[in-house]
Amino acid sequence: MAAADRPALVRDGRPAAPPAGSPERSRSPRSPRLRRRVGLGLGLGTATLYLSLVVLIPLAAVVWRSTEDGLAGFWAQVTTPESASALRLTIGASLLVALVNLVMGTLIAWVLVRDDFPGKRVVEVLIDLPFALPTIVAGLVLLALYGPSSPLGVDLAYARSGVVVALLFVTLPFVVRTVQPVLLELDRDMEEAAASLGAGRGTIFRRIILPSLLPAMLSGTALAFARSISEFGSTVLISGNIPFDTQVAAVSIFGQIESDNVTGAAAVSTVLLLVALLMLVAMDLLQRWGARRD
Repeated sequence: MAAADRPALVRDGRPAAPPAGSPERSRSPRSPRLRRRVGLGLGLGTATLYLSLVVLIPLAAVVWRSTEDGLAGFWAQVTTPESASALRLTIGASLLVALVNLVMGTLIAWVLVRDDFPGKRVVEVLIDLPFALPTIVAGLVLLALYGPSSPLGVDLAYARSGVVVALLFVTLPFVVRTVQPVLLELDRDMEEAAASLGAGRGTIFRRIILPSLLPAMLSGTALAFARSISEFGSTVLISGNIPFDTQVAAVSIFGQIESDNVTGAAAVSTVLLLVALLMLVAMDLLQRWGARRD
């Protein structure tokens, strides 16, 4: 082909665009970017669809069913003496359990990370046991250990203290396993530098360690609270399900469903859902406030 017949590859000192249909034209630099956008959109759409089917639609169905008789009917269902008593016990016990686990879970995580002792591997396994153990089995274990025939001589069965112990058992790992990775990643050099400058242990913990641990501590506490208010299996045996005394909200919901009061069960469930959401939002705001102060 003569030089005059070939397409100009340079035009005004700049490379000219390849002709349409040429291989160079088809391999446009925009193609990888377009494929990434398509892949991102497909992944986002799949995730949104899955969350909608598994989480959002079922929750929306529960909330809709709870207001089937209007807001007045919803309020009447959640303020019946039995429902109100179960909600008060559940929320109060869950707050207490969350606070206890905030302190003890952080302490256990500290010991597991900073100390070496015989049987440490066994303790690590025991921490995860509530995750793997079916909750009804946990309730049976607690009833055998703290029931009327307790080998320890401690009878917590059919009492509110038994409910608190059951909730402590199933929620402890949430705080420990949330705080432990943060402790493992802390920079020990900063602590040693502060100690070399004369800072005491209390000052080092308060000014260096605690600000880094606080977000994880709050997250674990929120998760422990959310799990507590929804717990069923570990409390159903040891509590005795005594109305107005030891009956928790989850057991009350189950009883209302058995009594064919699905609207009442949905109303109590909606209250638990709202309380859990408020706790999670409050913890998130506290974390952001702490991050701004740091």
